[in-house]
Amino acid sequence: MTITALTATAPITSGSPEWQRLKAAATALQALQAQDGSVPEADDHAAAAGHVDTITAAVAALAPAFPHDARYLDLLAVDFRRWADGGFGVPDFLDSLQAFQPQRHRVDGLQHLVVFPMYTQNGSSNRLVEAVLIEVIWPEFIAGLEAGEYSNKLFVPIRFLDFTPGYDTNSAVLFPETVAVRETPTFTWGAIFADREAARFRRVLRAAADITALQLPEDAAGLLEDQELTQQTFVMWDLIHDRTHMRGDLPFDPFMIKQRMPFFLYSLEELRCDLTAFRESVAIEKDEDAAPAARRHAKLVQYAVIFDRIFRFAITGSRVRNYDGLGGQLLFAWMHQHHVLHWTDSKLGIDWDEAADVVVALGARIEDLYWRSIDRPKTAHWLAAYELIAGTLTPNPASVWAKGPGALPLDGPPRGLTDQVLDDEFPLSMFYEALEKKMRPVIESTAGITGSTDLDSNGTGSAGTQAMNAG
Repeated sequence: MTITALTATAPITSGSPEWQRLKAAATALQALQAQDGSVPEADDHAAAAGHVDTITAAVAALAPAFPHDARYLDLLAVDFRRWADGGFGVPDFLDSLQAFQPQRHRVDGLQHLVVFPMYTQNGSSNRLVEAVLIEVIWPEFIAGLEAGEYSNKLFVPIRFLDFTPGYDTNSAVLFPETVAVRETPTFTWGAIFADREAARFRRVLRAAADITALQLPEDAAGLLEDQELTQQTFVMWDLIHDRTHMRGDLPFDPFMIKQRMPFFLYSLEELRCDLTAFRESVAIEKDEDAAPAARRHAKLVQYAVIFDRIFRFAITGSRVRNYDGLGGQLLFAWMHQHHVLHWTDSKLGIDWDEAADVVVALGARIEDLYWRSIDRPKTAHWLAAYELIAGTLTPNPASVWAKGPGALPLDGPPRGLTDQVLDDEFPLSMFYEALEKKMRPVIESTAGITGSTDLDSNGTGSAGTQAMNAG
């Protein structure tokens, strides 16, 4: 299929009447649904049926703008009708989900209309009918990277055009595994909202640099002024990060499958993927044969990984088994203890000439941990991972793990070891305790943000000023 055939003649906008009718009906339907997606009250079925009729009629009216999704949109109406005719039990949208294959049409600016009963990760755990209007981000230099050393056929970077309430949250992903289905299919794609990632990064970095008096390099400062540049940077980061999972010298039991283990192992896996993206970006930046746009964005990826990790990841969310937060803390402390990050005279500074080598070295430490894991029992691997982190971060004074193997129940099942890990096994440092208080209103303001959100809306500019005054 050609690119011309994949370009809608009349792109749908958030103000399109049929989209607005669909969005309103889906939002109204959510109020009638239970957590599993069903409509349990028989008295609500007539209203639910009316909302379904509105949704399917709107989808049919919008379908000509999405010829690349014709089969999916046809089956979507079938799934909705079957759900209504069956009495609104737990929904099953397997047929339409399997027909939706956005990874086959990665064309910059191509739109998709996505409607499913689903939960939104980092948003709602309720599997409600959500609708989202999206657009693919696929710049030429990303296509070149993906066609070469960084093949990732499942990766689909996107941006928001509009959405129902489930995405008025922190959720920045659209994953097929969140959709209500009768059986688990083979998943063939995963989409990430690069515009949301970039927009919240810009808002948080602007405030954090202000609060810590950090002088940004000129090219890093450019990220604050250019949403498109920043979201393309995140697309490059995500492309390499996403393909890193399940690659390399991994433990026999992959970290990112559903199994119970200490949360700090997930910290290392996510950080490993980010530091792989960092390392590869260093290599691309130095590669004179790489496309100029790829080399430029490679440098920006390095800034993005460091700043997003140390400023947003470290202090976002609760202190209950926050594995991304722990990864951010670890990167900050590692850079500080290797003397490329400084907190002097109440100002933060980074020695950029030496920073890349130090960050790459942390990635190498994690890679070595993984490489040695196949020669170790699981318990020994867990202990070695803990030792790696505790060599840089100070454990909770109440920690049993910090007392060493002699204090742990090593003769029982692994669950006993996991139970001994504290919710906040590695508490925030004094630096982060102070920073979190100042940054809290800014981070909270990023819920629901998109690439089209005005950077200074929702009081963002005043939030940073108020935080500084409060400090």
